[in-house]
Amino acid sequence: MTPNSGLLAVRDVSLSFGGTAALTDVSFDVQEGEILAIIGPNGAGKTSMLNCISGFYRPQEGGIFFKSADLTKTPTHKIAPLGIARTFQNIALYTGLSTLDNIMAARHIHMRQRSVESMLYWGRAQREEVEHREVVEGIIDFLEIAHIRKSIVGALPYGLRKRVELGRALALESDLLLLDEPMTGMNVEEKEDMARFVLDIHEQRGVTVVLIEHDMGLVMDISDRVVVLDFGVKIAEGLPDEIKNDPQVIQAYLGEV
Repeated sequence: MTPNSGLLAVRDVSLSFGGTAALTDVSFDVQEGEILAIIGPNGAGKTSMLNCISGFYRPQEGGIFFKSADLTKTPTHKIAPLGIARTFQNIALYTGLSTLDNIMAARHIHMRQRSVESMLYWGRAQREEVEHREVVEGIIDFLEIAHIRKSIVGALPYGLRKRVELGRALALESDLLLLDEPMTGMNVEEKEDMARFVLDIHEQRGVTVVLIEHDMGLVMDISDRVVVLDFGVKIAEGLPDEIKNDPQVIQAYLGEV
């Protein structure tokens, strides 16, 4: 198993829980600068795949290569500093903190000053925090959430909390962004806003995106390529127009060709 020239290479990954196979010999590549969607029916293994990439799960077989480093052999706490960030299907924010503090918390991997200076808040530590605050304020403006920058996130509407979580992922300044159903539970207007932000992140910030999403219209509109899983097995991979006309994909979703 060797990586290719892509940013991320998944090679023959298999994952099981007891006697239940979540993923079976799954392989695909993510090229730098693209939006790749992973789709499939409920229980297809999509989130399990993201969990393997981000180090939350360790597959029993196969390799996952990011910039030639095998993520299956990389300690979980070292994966984010390599340049990978993610959001979660179920929002994972500090609900008692403000929007600003939640996004600021993600800057910890970029902080370099010693703990004593940080506690006393002087010198280089003070200058460093000012620099990180500037980055966070830029993200807040980018995501158009300045009006909730001091609001406690636990009291925010669902759609805005999803946007805050996206902001926290952006604060890591990663090369690869994993988005696990970022539009789930949103109304049409909120979905359109989130899709616009994903495209802007990709185009303006040059971030490669791997996206899990159930809204097929949205997937076909914003994705460069699509990988389809069904019962943990990859059944199709290709351009959006190829995927939506693939008989195996139609059968997986509708139960008929």
